[in-house]
This record gives sequence, structure tokens and C-alpha cells, in this order.
Amino acid sequence: MYTEWIKERRKDFDAALEFAKQEAAAIRTGRATPSLVEDIPVEYMGARLRVKELASITAPEPRMLIIQPWDKSAIPLIEKAIRESEIGLNPVSDSTSVRLTIPSLTEERRKEFIKLLHSKTEEARIRIRRVREDVLKKVQTAVHDKQAREDDVRRAKEELQKVVDELNTKLDTLVKTKEHELMSS
Repeated sequence: MYTEWIKERRKDFDAALEFAKQEAAAIRTGRATPSLVEDIPVEYMGARLRVKELASITAPEPRMLIIQPWDKSAIPLIEKAIRESEIGLNPVSDSTSVRLTIPSLTEERRKEFIKLLHSKTEEARIRIRRVREDVLKKVQTAVHDKQAREDDVRRAKEELQKVVDELNTKLDTLVKTKEHELMSS
């Protein structure tokens, strides 16, 4: 019974891990990568679209990104969205594209990004714990309603802990890798 509930919620566990990966990818390391800007929301024709849905994003040089919208009227909107985002870059536009020059990271800025990385990772851990607690509540309710045995609570806790430990290991690896990128770029 509890194994089915864990399997049902596996996508929620994986979504928390995916959230952490996306947030880590959005933290800039001093190198130009499209993931820095591709998910920034842009108000375009009454809808909120991401930059990657409005334009092609290329990195022709290690410290430069070029965003070429398919509709040239989106250039000022993309420029505004990037300015208002928390990535801290100043876009420059011409008639066909938006250009971002990525400055080298200072030691202070690197440490700020590491703190941001840790806070985003903690958000993912909180999401994982919430899913674990939801499953445990279901099992405890089933025991209370005499639909399951007391042993099921213990087994569910053990099984859930294995899943949580696996995800925490992946999060720790993600953090170490990103910290290394931040400190070595």
C-alpha cells in the first residue's frame, strides 16, 4: 500500500530535484551559457513567455550571449525583463538582437552566488521533506482507519528515508559541482 503511494509521489520528489538543477543552472559562473537567461519571463502580447520561447540564444564567446528574437518588436521587452531579473546583467540592444557581456566574478559576488545556491538547494530539500511527510500522513491515516498495520508506518519511514537520502546525495553533488564552477571560473 505505502509503496504505491511512494511510487505515485516519485514525480514530486523528482520535480524538487529538477527545480534545484534549474535554479543552479541559472546562477552564473562567469561563463556565458544560455541557461542564464532562457527562463526569464517576458511580458509579450499579453502573455508571459520565457526568453527561450521568443528568441534563439547563442554564446559566440566565453563571456558573451546574443539573444535574437524571432519578432524584432520583442527586443525592448526582452531587454527590460533581463534588466529587472536578479541575474545582475546589463543588456545592450541593436536593431536585431540583445547582447549580454558577462563580467568576471569578484570574490564577493562568488560568495553571494554560493549563498543563493545553498538557499535554492534548501528550498528543494524542503519540498522533498513535504512530500515525505504527506506520504507518512497517508500511511498513518490508513493505520488509524485500520486499513494498514503499525509495521507499515515503520516500513514506509524506512523506504521514504532511502528515497530522501538518494535525493539529498544528488543535491549535495549538484552543490559541490556548482561551487567548484563558481570558484574556478
